[in-house]
Amino acid sequence: MANLSHPSEFILLGFSPLGELQVLLYGPFLVLYLLAFIGNTVIIVMVFVDTHLHTPMYFFLGNFSLLEILVTMTAVPRMLSDLLAPRKVISFTGCMVQFYFYFSLGSTSFLILSDMALDRFVAICHPLHYGTLMRGAVCAQLAGAAWATPFLAMVPTVLSRVHLSYCHGNVINHFFCDNAPLLQLSCSDTKLLESWDFVMALAFVLSSFLVTLISYGYIVSTVLHIPSASGRQKAFSTCGSHLTLVFIGYSSTIFLYVQPGKAHSAEVNKTVALVTSVLTPFLNPFILTLRNETFKAVLRGQMQRLKGLLQAL
Repeated sequence: MANLSHPSEFILLGFSPLGELQVLLYGPFLVLYLLAFIGNTVIIVMVFVDTHLHTPMYFFLGNFSLLEILVTMTAVPRMLSDLLAPRKVISFTGCMVQFYFYFSLGSTSFLILSDMALDRFVAICHPLHYGTLMRGAVCAQLAGAAWATPFLAMVPTVLSRVHLSYCHGNVINHFFCDNAPLLQLSCSDTKLLESWDFVMALAFVLSSFLVTLISYGYIVSTVLHIPSASGRQKAFSTCGSHLTLVFIGYSSTIFLYVQPGKAHSAEVNKTVALVTSVLTPFLNPFILTLRNETFKAVLRGQMQRLKGLLQAL
């Protein structure tokens, strides 16, 4: 009974119901993962090396792109290897580590999104005080809090999973160690844990979402009072990509995790988690830069500089 309640390893079911067809997923998923990694890395490098992007908006954008890379690294490489592996096994410790980093980094992403909303709020609603309110030290403190708070808050959450009794088997019906499939394997009373999970979701997801909504409420009100149409268009264009990220990120996460209890089927959870882990990180670099003329100009300049260096060689 001790071995059953504390298994040494878990089996990740992943896409095993597809049988041999799951191998066909490897190529498309690998391409999306690599493109997401390259795209977000380009954003980080551009923000770091070009002085034109040394502003609060791009500082938070660089943080968000780094988080996109790290979140996908916690789940996608393992998923890709399991698509080709006959036996999809992860150790108990490895599962708990993956759980900790996936949810810590994911929570940090939402706090960074709210920091980005605050930055746009100050820039548009209080432009004369922008340099003072969003100075470097303030931005560093906001980002530091966004990184540190979830990593500290997730410690009791992951420790509670470590001490659960898993006597309903060791097969996780997912491609990574997600919360609901883990709780389904436990024969312990998980009602208190589910309530705690809901409180955590309120603290990180819904609170940051509320900050973002309030910020954009003030932004819209301010922009509508701008007399010129070009001024209004410019103000809205700087917020369009961020609003797209907010919609994609919050809608999927609220659907999956902001709920007391296990509300969705395993297959639905896997599908939505797949979109957020593979497709969204691939799309985000395009969403962030497609309508950003400043970033595109910087990227063109760096490409021309690189081309000149290669020709000189």
